[in-house]
Amino acid sequence: MSQATAPKAVDGTLNFLDDRLGSTTFFKRNVKKVFPDHWSFMLGEIALYSFIILLLTGTFLTLWFKPSMMEVVYDGSYTKLNGVKMSEAYASTLHISFDVRGGLLMRQIHHWAALLFMASIMAHMLRVFFTGAYRKPREINWLIGIGMFTLGMLEGLFGYSLPDDLLSGTGLRITQGVAESIPVVGTYIYMFLFGGEFPEGNTGDIIPRLFTLHVLLIPALLLGLVTAHMMIMWHQKHTAMPTKEQTETQVYGYPFYPVFMAKTGAYFLFTFGVVALLGAFAQINPIWLFGPYDPGAISAGSQPDFYMGVLEGALRIMPGWEISALGHTLSLNVLIPALLPLGIIFTGAALFPFIEQWVTGDRRLHHVNDRPRNAPVRTGVGIAAITFYGLLWLAGANDVIAERFHVSLFATTWFFRVTVIIGPFIAYAITKRICLGLQRRDADVIGHGVESGIILMSPEGGFSERHEPAREEERAVILSKENARPEAPAVDANGVPSPSSKGPVGHLRSRLNRAWSFDDVPVEEHEGHGHDDNGHADGEKRELESGKDSKQLSR
Repeated sequence: MSQATAPKAVDGTLNFLDDRLGSTTFFKRNVKKVFPDHWSFMLGEIALYSFIILLLTGTFLTLWFKPSMMEVVYDGSYTKLNGVKMSEAYASTLHISFDVRGGLLMRQIHHWAALLFMASIMAHMLRVFFTGAYRKPREINWLIGIGMFTLGMLEGLFGYSLPDDLLSGTGLRITQGVAESIPVVGTYIYMFLFGGEFPEGNTGDIIPRLFTLHVLLIPALLLGLVTAHMMIMWHQKHTAMPTKEQTETQVYGYPFYPVFMAKTGAYFLFTFGVVALLGAFAQINPIWLFGPYDPGAISAGSQPDFYMGVLEGALRIMPGWEISALGHTLSLNVLIPALLPLGIIFTGAALFPFIEQWVTGDRRLHHVNDRPRNAPVRTGVGIAAITFYGLLWLAGANDVIAERFHVSLFATTWFFRVTVIIGPFIAYAITKRICLGLQRRDADVIGHGVESGIILMSPEGGFSERHEPAREEERAVILSKENARPEAPAVDANGVPSPSSKGPVGHLRSRLNRAWSFDDVPVEEHEGHGHDDNGHADGEKRELESGKDSKQLSR
């Protein structure tokens, strides 16, 4: 295979740097690095761009925000709150919104960017999960992604709690109850975070502490994880979708410079433009309508940001269970919703790559992604988790649903209590059947070709439809499926049991392995596949898509 030549712009830049830094080897190796091209890869880029926007707008807001619970009397531009007692945190947020030039726009861009950051991380992780991109050697990067999402949830919670308005104060009150429900260490966690009773007027420590966590500690951790994530991805190569040219040992795509760099720069501007438009025209978190936090005030229809909805929903549908013993009360109605749903989702996601590797025995390196249909168990588990998460998220708005659809709040709560348990199992079964049906369709395309719409009449007067071979690119994608490998025999030729098949753990692994591959539909090329059912030979091969010569191959 001929060596790809660098464009003149690349050579000129490298020569410029080498004359001054003597670093030709490093830069040549990296600016020519090839990146596969697929729309779904942009999901991770959106998360990165949103994080950059968050850092920039957050720096702007920090210059005017006062993280203090000192009580003041408001006398500002928003006259409807003039004379109202409030914390300096709330007053400074009103000042940013109404008196600082561009302040309200920056607040709204910051909030929209935070939502986009969490949504894009979630979508990116779903893409990684459904395509099996977390498999060896990328397990560490998968765990880093889960860590970033977890930190993002905390960062968002602390961020929208800073203004000390009625909505954020209600969220902090829930956070206090969740912390105190944890046995033994709950009160210590609560006192460590809040620094005393909440709210505590002029001497309260919660807002200053949240400010430090929000603008210093958690962003620093996120920045470190993002950097580690990018460095590992750069070293291991980006995963690729199955194509005709892509193999496990060869990357097919565009060079980092100038093609990928130009594209990613444009994507950043697109992302920034969309967030700026949302900040300018879509109102979000209008704290002046909520008023300052008052423990005695309550409002209907209050909702947290979407990524915290799962906790809100779990709290709302949980029965009021409590256990009292030895003078202590264990509040299961708060403890279980606080720990169980998110524990199931995050712990299951963190362990899944290692569980899959253990069940399948597949310890090979993987650089080409799976199609979701070719891993029906994995895809079914993923859809089941989405269903579980989504139902809890909807349950967080059970009062709004009951009011808007004119149904009983009691009936709505019981509906979610039932569906959150049986819904994931139904979703798993349906998803697996759909995946297997798509596998059978792929096998039919490879074995018999695709329908052409041409009806032929035989000499005997019979009618049949002519089938034509699938396009070369489509055949390559379909044949990228790895058929299920047979399970290792439980005993060897001498009848000696395999160590991995002994004991309860060995039996469990064997059962899970059979469940993983039991319904697999083989997709294979058959001899004479170039002819359809009526004996018509293949037509001429289609030419490769134009522009292929602009791409590069890298081993």
